Amino acid sequence: MTTWGIVSMVRGSTRDILRFAAHHLDLGADYLYIYLDEPNREAHRTLRKHPKIRARISDDAFWENRKRDRPDRHQVRQTLHATFAYRNTDLDWLAHIDVDEFLWSSKPIPDQLQSVPADIPAVRVRPMEEMSGGEDLFKAHIPSGPDRSAIVQSIYPNYGGFVLGGFLSHVQGKLFVRTGMEKLNFRIHNLFQNKKLLPCKFELPGLELCHRHAPDWNHWAAHYQFRMARGSYQPGMSPNVPRELGGLNKNELFNWIETEQGQDGLRAFYDEISGADPGVRTRLEEYGLIRHRPLDLDAKVVKHFPGSC
Repeated sequence: MTTWGIVSMVRGSTRDILRFAAHHLDLGADYLYIYLDEPNREAHRTLRKHPKIRARISDDAFWENRKRDRPDRHQVRQTLHATFAYRNTDLDWLAHIDVDEFLWSSKPIPDQLQSVPADIPAVRVRPMEEMSGGEDLFKAHIPSGPDRSAIVQSIYPNYGGFVLGGFLSHVQGKLFVRTGMEKLNFRIHNLFQNKKLLPCKFELPGLELCHRHAPDWNHWAAHYQFRMARGSYQPGMSPNVPRELGGLNKNELFNWIETEQGQDGLRAFYDEISGADPGVRTRLEEYGLIRHRPLDLDAKVVKHFPGSC
């Protein structure tokens, strides 16, 4: 039987961390490698009791044991954890995903992975992005192609031209990686082997990534400053359209909206791109881009971590 697991660097509430772990245990993961990026003793105690989880608190002692200083950038810490887990796992496949990302498969994941040709090093799992409203509804990924820009602009008339694929977050997705390859290093969305970028374009039908990047306005607003300073909206990112055509990266876009329209402008942006706007939701339905993915996260926590919450 093909074995698979997940490596993830997590931070946040105990509830969110346990939901992430419980969902993937319920999906059939053989093992989870969870690195807590900030001390959370409650989550750590609960996770480490489970026989299919290895949980580590990545404090100063952890990094001293690795014989290096703690990297300042969380993206670097993520990729170091993923690479270390990869080089020390006995699993056949390992996925590197975040605590707000939940794998979804139309059939057992081992069956999916067994069908991958032997010369394919990784499977790219495309994201769906959760819509505002708490109804387990997600916006489907729009594949790259000559029609994507026009579709996005039609659905999101005000800001679609600035937001790749109509997503607040990434469209690249994450990777399921075949283990056993030498000199492999993870990045957030890619792989390097012998310091060369590996082509990772192979995809499996029915294997998806439910991304809860901004499930409601309060969640988005609470994470906004961190993402602007150090996360996915930080300065220096490439714009989605060329500069000569008016392209802005998200940091520039949000600074412009804040300067011109303040918080009301940011809320209008969020409502449009998240699908909270009724007109946007109607257009998403017309294009067949809404997916219902009931995650039932709290029930899974009760099942896999009884008595924890």
